[in-house]
Formats: sequence, C-alpha cells, structure tokens
Amino acid sequence: MSGARVVTLTANPSLDRTLELPVPLTEGGIVRLAGTSTEPGGKGVNVARAIAAAGGDVVSVLPAADSDPILQALRALGLELATVPVETPVRTNYTLVDPAGTTTKLNEPGAPLTEHTRAALTGALHAHAATAQWVVLSGSLPPSTPPGWYAELVVSLRDTGARIAVDTSEAPLLALLQAGPAAAPDLLKPNAEELAQLAGRTEADVLADPAVLLAAVRSLHERGVGEVLLTLGGDGAVLSTADGGLWSARPPAVTVRSTVGAGDSSLAGHLLASLAGAPPAERLRSAVAYGSASASLPGSAVPSPAHVDGSAVRVMAGLPGSSTPVPPPSVPAAGRDVL
Repeated sequence: MSGARVVTLTANPSLDRTLELPVPLTEGGIVRLAGTSTEPGGKGVNVARAIAAAGGDVVSVLPAADSDPILQALRALGLELATVPVETPVRTNYTLVDPAGTTTKLNEPGAPLTEHTRAALTGALHAHAATAQWVVLSGSLPPSTPPGWYAELVVSLRDTGARIAVDTSEAPLLALLQAGPAAAPDLLKPNAEELAQLAGRTEADVLADPAVLLAAVRSLHERGVGEVLLTLGGDGAVLSTADGGLWSARPPAVTVRSTVGAGDSSLAGHLLASLAGAPPAERLRSAVAYGSASASLPGSAVPSPAHVDGSAVRVMAGLPGSSTPVPPPSVPAAGRDVL
C-alpha cells in the first residue's frame, strides 16, 4: 500500500486532445491546424501530475483498462497509479485553442461506471487514504453515477484522518453542499461560475459586487466547508478560512497559451504549500503561481517548479482592492521550495 501524502480520484478520466488553430475558427470552413498534442487528463489526474512534477508523493486512483493509452501515458510520466479495470476505453476531450489563447472545449461524456466498479474505486481510495494527508475528489462524474457519490465518499473518508479537497460542478457540487456538514470538505475549489451556482446568483452578480461574493463564500463555511479556494482566472484567486481569514491574490502578467487545467494546477499549488505547513496567504500565493504558470503552457501541460514564481504573485489581506499587501517569504511557497 502506498505511503503517498496525496491521493486523487478521477472518476471520469480522459485523453485530452489539443488542437491549435492558426486563425479564429470559421463555421463551415477548413482549418489546417498549427499543431496538436495529447495528454492524459481528467481533473484529478491533472492535480496528481502537477504534484508529481514538483517531487510530491501522490497516487492517482482511476478506472481504466490496463491496455488503455491513458495508463501508458501516465506510467511514462512515472505517476503511481491505483486502477480499477473497465471494458470501455477512456473518453477523449478536445480543446480548440485560437491564436489569442481562447479555448473551446468539446468533452465526451465518458462511460457509465457499474456499481461494482464504484465500490472497487471506493475501496482503492480508502486503502491509500489511510496513509495520506490529503484526498482529492476532482472532476465530473460519469453518466448514471449518483450525483451524491462525492458526498458519500467525503463522509466515509472521515475515519481515515486525511483532509479532503473537492473540485467539481453542477449536480455533484449541489449534492455535496446539500448533504450537510458531515459531507462538507476541508477544502472546496469553486470558480466564479460554480460559486454563483451555489449562491443562486448570476456569475455577473458575484463578480460585480464584493459583498455578494463574500456572502456566497461565507455561506459555504456556514455549511461546514473548512477552506474555500475561489479561482478567478486572469483575476487571480481568493482564499477564505472558516475562522474568518480572507486573502486575495493577483497573478503575474503571462502570455496565455491555454487555460485548460489551470484550476487543477492551482489546487495542486495549494496542496503543495499545505504539505509544507505554509500559512494561508502562502497557500494562496502558491495556488495562483501554479495556475498562472499552467496558463502559460500549451494544451493541458502541467507546470514544473521551473515554471513557477511565487514571488511574482501579489497577495493581499481581504478581497481584491485591499491596500494591505502580504510580502512573499524569503523562499516562495511554490514548487520544490515547499517540500
């Protein structure tokens, strides 16, 4: 059994195919692609890849046949895997990237998981969680999977002693928060659209009014969530803690090549800093440094420590617009520096 400090579950893994457009897409036209790439993906896989690239101890739990190309690709990266065999090939997701860095995603739904497969994934997750510091439940659920499955897993994982992070959306996210405090994760990573969904507001409302944003975040703590890492794309991120702590961060200027997986890298950056015992402001700094580094890379590539510069991230106490900057530490809380 692995002694990994982080365990990720990717219930709906994918091969991520990135297609680089030389010009903006024209409906009905013919495009000669500027380049293509294929990476093993799924949100939990992306988190595991980023942590492993930083030298972190991580094991990735996922359903896939032993001969599936995704496992060949992950083994080539040296990632530790705990797999449950399934007959259906892993889905393929397509990302169209135009010259300005705008991405359009075309995601296949994935194959349904049988009750037996879900039970086997749960067993593998528990076996590895027993020695882990963090368990990450990340991404969409395959068709026909009960939307409350993540909530059930959070409750069942409590006795392992591991802290639990969740990054999902739509029905599984709503079910998680509706299941009560026992199912509330230690860390929740919504984006603005997902936070608005939980608050019953529009994304425009949340982004335009700091009071609405703050109320939406605080409502998650009232439901039992320990920390909220709210990612805001090019505007950075906000970290809120249940004891009233609140920080925001602005990313450095980067040339955006692809935003695919940037949120997953942000979560990985937070976890790496957490494993090093960094305080909240430095966990946020690391999250934003990793997310912006990811956005500067093509396709769904994940950053290595060489891409990450925590000192270039501006962290402030309070919401965006605060005049109380938090200076970076002498050793930035990012990449190998936190291990």
